[in-house]
Amino acid sequence: MALNKEQIQSIENVLRNSLRHKFQNYKPEPASMPFHTRLLGKDIMALFSFIHSLNTNFGTSIFEPVALALASSKFKVAKSQSQAGTQMSENAQFEIQQIMDELTAANVKPDKIKETETIRKVCQTGTLRKVKPTLVDIWLESHDGEYFLFDIKTAKPNKGGFKEFKRTLLEWTAAILAENPNAKVNTIIAIPYNPYEPKPYSRWTMAGMLDLENELKVADEFWDFLGGQGTYKDLLDCFERVGIELRKEIDDYFEKYQRIL
Repeated sequence: MALNKEQIQSIENVLRNSLRHKFQNYKPEPASMPFHTRLLGKDIMALFSFIHSLNTNFGTSIFEPVALALASSKFKVAKSQSQAGTQMSENAQFEIQQIMDELTAANVKPDKIKETETIRKVCQTGTLRKVKPTLVDIWLESHDGEYFLFDIKTAKPNKGGFKEFKRTLLEWTAAILAENPNAKVNTIIAIPYNPYEPKPYSRWTMAGMLDLENELKVADEFWDFLGGQGTYKDLLDCFERVGIELRKEIDDYFEKYQRIL
């Protein structure tokens, strides 16, 4: 078992609290879907609406706090929704655009190490401009000072979004290096689970923009990195136990919801 009793208790508390908070505060969006409702019924549509809402907020309400609960015992610093930095050199901005142009035109293959060193060379040259990069979902600092910044994405991200994902990772790198040009920084896309299991995750759609070895962690790669080998399996067991424990609360919630409808 990768997780100790304290971690398991912490994670299961996060899950209980998140689900109960959702039950207490969920209000269905006023969307009229007359064809769906007449075909499937109000009760099914209510369930569909709730699950869609839960999926929308799964990252911030469940994945992020669970990731912090795992990482807090292994890393020196673990925080969520954090700024990568507040400034970036104009020369770093120029290099980021050059990298993006070359990748978009398929003139080069993504190379995280090379790209980082390119940005490092100019990270404090030229005018330092105030910036407001996308917030870091999970920010980690190891005990030897190495940074790991994660952007948590849905299991099936839109192919057209990979350019923006890549730019975000490059901008985080530039913002960190603007403050500490010697920093060892890793900026990574995390996908919490593989929707194609038992088949491998379909990574080819990202290959033109992301360095798959250094910029992407999927399912067990992500969770085991945070908590150690075997964490992903233990985590699924936590979800199952909480689901069984709260089954009556879940059933009662939807039974009450059906009566209201």
